[in-house]
Amino acid sequence: MKLVISRLIAILMLVIPGLAAAYGFLLMKDALFDYFAQIGNVELQTPDFAWLRFIFGFILFLVGVGFIGGWIFFRDRKHNYVASRFRPKRPRPPASRESDGGAAD
Repeated sequence: MKLVISRLIAILMLVIPGLAAAYGFLLMKDALFDYFAQIGNVELQTPDFAWLRFIFGFILFLVGVGFIGGWIFFRDRKHNYVASRFRPKRPRPPASRESDGGAAD
């Protein structure tokens, strides 16, 4: 039962940022759509853009996508599915003295 609860919590940890990213995308889309709809309205002199709603949506989108992307990256890194440049750096072994060109004494 403990395994089922831990997996449910893990799924919720991915669903909540996913919903936040989707909601942020919708906020940005609605802000742009409303602005372009106001441009097409002949009765308005100056259409205004909903910057606060757009920026809030952009932040929600970035946080959600960044969390999910980071989670996938560190999971793949743990299982060695990433390219060699993303793997943790291991220290080099010290150079041996025997390979100094064969000079004796």
